[in-house]
This record gives sequence, C-alpha cells and structure tokens, in this order.
Amino acid sequence: MSSTNNEKDAESGVPLMAMPRASDVEKDLSGAHAEVKASPRSAGQAKKISIPAYIIIPIWMACSITVILYNKYIYDPLQFPYPVFLTTWHLAFSAIATRVLLRTTTLVDGVKDIEMTRDRFVKNILPIGALFSGSLILSNYAYLTLSVPFIQMLKAFNPVAILLISFAFRIQEPNGRLMLIVFMISLGCSLAAYGELHFEMFGFICQCLALLFEASRLIMIQLLLHGLKMDPIVSLHYFAPVCAAINLLIIPFTEGMEPFYALHRVGILVLFTNAGIAFALNVAAVFLISVGSGLILTLAGVFKDILLISASVLAFGSPITPIQVVGYSISLAGLVTFKQTGGK
Repeated sequence: MSSTNNEKDAESGVPLMAMPRASDVEKDLSGAHAEVKASPRSAGQAKKISIPAYIIIPIWMACSITVILYNKYIYDPLQFPYPVFLTTWHLAFSAIATRVLLRTTTLVDGVKDIEMTRDRFVKNILPIGALFSGSLILSNYAYLTLSVPFIQMLKAFNPVAILLISFAFRIQEPNGRLMLIVFMISLGCSLAAYGELHFEMFGFICQCLALLFEASRLIMIQLLLHGLKMDPIVSLHYFAPVCAAINLLIIPFTEGMEPFYALHRVGILVLFTNAGIAFALNVAAVFLISVGSGLILTLAGVFKDILLISASVLAFGSPITPIQVVGYSISLAGLVTFKQTGGK
C-alpha cells in the first residue's frame, strides 16, 4: 500500500519523527486527546474538534487494518498486481485532497507556518520524497509475494534499522540497553522469517530494502527538517506530489501500460474507496496526535498488529507457525521496551 504509517521520537533521542504511512502509523506523543481546529462556518473564531482517545484510537486502528487488507485484496483476489500504479494513485489522491482541505478547513493550516523556499524544497523535500517513494513501492511489491502477517512481523525490525543507521552516522551512541533491544528485535524477526512456510526471497528482499529506505527517510527528516512542525496532513501536502511525480517516472520502466489495461478488474468504486480510506488514515493520524502516552500508543499499535494478523488469517488463510508467534512476541517485547525507555 501506499501507505499510504508522524512520530515525535526526536524528543526521546532517536530520530523517528516522520509522516506516517497509511499502512503503519506509530506515535510517541503525550496528552489526553487530540484537538484539531475545524474551519469556521461563520465569522468568529474557529472551533476545536476534540476527539477522546477511546474513539480516535479505534478509528485509527480500523483505518490502518482496512487499508492493508484492502490493498492485499486488490493485489490478489482482484488480480491487479501493480503496486507502483496503486501507490501513485494514492499519492495523487492525497495531493489533491490536502489542497481541498487547505481551502475548506483548518486541518492543513500548518502549511502557513512553514517557509518553503525553492532551496529547501530541492535540498530537503525532494531527497526525502525519493526515499519515501522507494519505501512505499518496495513495501507494496513485498505484498505481492509475502503474507500480511509475515510482513507485519518484519516491520518490527524498523526501530533496529533506524538505530543501526544512527550508530553508523554517530547520530546516536550505542549502549548496553539499546544493544539488548537490537538483539531482541533481531532475534524475533529472525525466528519469524525462519518459521515462514511460504518464504519468497524476492518479497523478503523488497521488504528489507523498504525498511532501509524508511529508516533512512525518518533520519533524514530529523536532520533536514529539524524544527519544522509537520503533522501527517501537512507532510502529505508537501511529499505526496513529489512522490507521485517520481512514481510516474518509474511506471514506464516497471509496469508500463498494463495497469491501465487492467483497470476494469478493479473498477472506479474500488479505486476511490481504497484511496479514500488511505487518506482517512492520515486524517485520523492528525487527531491521534497528543492522544495518550507513547507507551499507550505503542501498545495500541501492537494490538492493531495482532488484530491485523488475525484478520489476514481469516480473510486470506495466511498460515502462522508457532515459531513465528514466539519470534514476533520477542520482537514486540523489544519494541515495547524501546518505547518505554525512550529509545535511550
């Protein structure tokens, strides 16, 4: 999918601040509930929409799960194996939708607080957008050959990838606790890969490269966009057009005209609802900001992944072995420890 999963982990010492992908959004923020201004219907001050945590967290979880399963449904049962096209469609839809919201609501008002010069766009936005595009495309290619549960298990390795890159560039200094976390998550992911019944090397390599691109993107956001306030919708406003343009340049060399010839298999309704849910995930992520503590949101993400894996087993018959359950449990324990310690 495009994810189509903005983290504030910069405060914890690890460069994880980023725009969420639609397939996987994690937070490390504080507060009781999210407050987002709605556009005023009449003259006067804009009202604030306040959504309690017990409402917005389930909405976010439902959107995240639905997007991934919906994409898998498009790729397999509908026989539309064109992830670059689908990713490009999601990004183009989001680029248009954010501009509509900018003119009709205050959800994208954060754009007005950012001075986007040509130099900043070329040196900062473009390279980050290129990494984001690569991450989305490679991750979606993995869904063509790997099961949803296995991919979710591999995604648990993302904090390790970020830490290793941070260590390599001396952004983060290694210590005993972090190395233990790296070992736990790595061991868990290794067991999950070892226990996979339908292991496909191509999909595995694609997902590993996607994690590398994603980790590099998150670090570059922290380094290049340090100090800029970008929530998920504002990030989409800037990055979606860039990624869509990059993808359009890639399509002729990867999928050609085949996706356009096969559009009848999907239909307009599926295309628009699929992109709409992916965009709704990013809107939900805006309201999710400042909902609960980092640990609460991490546990919500863990619960979401468990529900997603269970739903995938029921919907697509994806097999899970006992050794994968053990491995994923170890990875999740490492992830929770990582969040609980603030990444230090």
